[in-house]
Amino acid sequence: MTDGFESPGTTATPAALSAVVARVTALADRLGVPHAEVFDTARLSAASGVPEPVVKALLRGRPAGEPDVQARFLQRLDLLRRTRLKPNGRKYTQQEIADGAGMSRQQAGALINGDRRPTMEHCDAIQRFFRVHAGFLTAEDPEALTGTLQSTEQELLQKLAEREEAGAAEDPLERLLQDHGVRGIAWRAAQLPTDQHRDKVAEWLDMLLESVKRPES
Repeated sequence: MTDGFESPGTTATPAALSAVVARVTALADRLGVPHAEVFDTARLSAASGVPEPVVKALLRGRPAGEPDVQARFLQRLDLLRRTRLKPNGRKYTQQEIADGAGMSRQQAGALINGDRRPTMEHCDAIQRFFRVHAGFLTAEDPEALTGTLQSTEQELLQKLAEREEAGAAEDPLERLLQDHGVRGIAWRAAQLPTDQHRDKVAEWLDMLLESVKRPES
């Protein structure tokens, strides 16, 4: 185990954060989801580990965040202890964290109190105990917020896909094409015994197209 913490190599740029904010905003508008819901700063703070005032500043495009890795570790660990509670609603004790993370109570206490600089091994063990993603305790604040908003983006994309799929299922023409396809419809029409029957199919398709005619874009 090393004595010092080694910072991860990748960080999110302000441009990356701005881009994901723009994409989430556009998806929310398209789905009719209130901005206050997708950009709920308390939720984003709990999910990313970034203090709520820093989340607010970063969302406004202002430079913010804790540059010192140990101070950031203490902020994130404090947030975990406040938001990831035991089933009875109480905080995990230092002994419970130590046992769950595979370290001594003295080690856990020194880390929690800021008396010992965390190593990557310490961070990995505590993250596993609290069941949060790798880097939760260490990522720079813009990077952590960007990652959380990317998860929000994926959730919105899934909702959009589900809505479009449901809309297609309600459209008679889309449902017909999904079930049979253009070639399937043509093949079935070709099996009819007379031109009169095939004309009836063409007439029926014309009526269907007219009934579901979409406005020109």
